[in-house]
Amino acid sequence: MTETKKMDAMKMNMKLDCGPDSVTVVWTEGRSQADLSLFRLGSCFPTSFSATQAVFRVDFNDCNFRRLVTGDYLMYSNDLTYGSSDSKSPSFTHPVVCAFARPKDWYPMIYDPVFSTVGVGHLVFHIALMNDDFSGPAESTTFALGSFIPIMASVSQKTHQPLLLLLEECVAATTPELQPDSLVYPIIANKGCLVDSRMSGSKFEPRQKSSELKLSLQAFRFGLGQEVFIHCKLVAWDPNGLDRTKKACYYVKEHGWELLDNYAYSTLCDCCDSDCKSRRTRSIESGTHGVSQKAVLGPLIITDETA
Repeated sequence: MTETKKMDAMKMNMKLDCGPDSVTVVWTEGRSQADLSLFRLGSCFPTSFSATQAVFRVDFNDCNFRRLVTGDYLMYSNDLTYGSSDSKSPSFTHPVVCAFARPKDWYPMIYDPVFSTVGVGHLVFHIALMNDDFSGPAESTTFALGSFIPIMASVSQKTHQPLLLLLEECVAATTPELQPDSLVYPIIANKGCLVDSRMSGSKFEPRQKSSELKLSLQAFRFGLGQEVFIHCKLVAWDPNGLDRTKKACYYVKEHGWELLDNYAYSTLCDCCDSDCKSRRTRSIESGTHGVSQKAVLGPLIITDETA
């Protein structure tokens, strides 16, 4: 199939409704193997998605839309991308363009910095054990060895521009406080690498909100039969500022390390087997990129039902 025919076929999959200040993009997917949670419009996650459709309802001031004024027209453009490691539903990029007649009284808008020191409220971080489908809190804190421990972390951002929540580090310990001589089991290390996924089925679940991160952690032998506490460092970060030190990576058997938020940029995870060099976390309150918070989850108990 020629590139022109491919583009024409892709256009048939996309419905575009351009408003004066916003746009609705609906992508209908015919490939049964496609994971529609992997679609992105610029830096934005789908507003909603089902087994066959990904829907974006966003403002032109969001998602890194590009604005161009040419003669009599005002244009907003972006890229709809799909990132996948599955050869049956390969990655692709499709342009999204809304064009309007240039208003006679139009003049360039003046934008505040992405993170302004004005009106920045208090961030509230949260981490909790969840039930199997992440629809509510866990009904039990006891888990069988090898079963999955659903964990959800989030950050409240009512007064903020969109933030991306990351887990920079998590370790399991048998004490609610970490001491220099504490025996720990590494879960997430090296600036966002889910190192436990190297030897287990642990994985990050597809995001539905940038401010939430869901982790399916396979119950491990460490601290078996004892009270276990999971100590994590949560980071709220600029969605457009992912790099080797701010990322969410997990290991997929036969594929290697993958970036949760955009498979196409999984090279950011290449350092997970070596050293992801640290960079000083800069505070939102100081007008830059991110803020972090330590949290403790537990106690929980892992049991060996075969013993």
